[in-house]
Amino acid sequence: MMKRITLRLPEQQIELLEQMVDAGEFPTISEAVRDAVRELIEKRASRVLKDNDQVSFKV
Repeated sequence: MMKRITLRLPEQQIELLEQMVDAGEFPTISEAVRDAVRELIEKRASRVLKDNDQVSFKV
């Protein structure tokens, strides 16, 4: 199940995301943001998980 969040971004970032979608890099801006979040989690989640063994998280 996916949950919805509200995200505010500077206009310049939104324009760049729109250009990426127009260029065919992503099907939608939402998918581009999900991809960025997945990368962030893969890169940094292990730090949080090491500090807090109680956190269980599936990427």
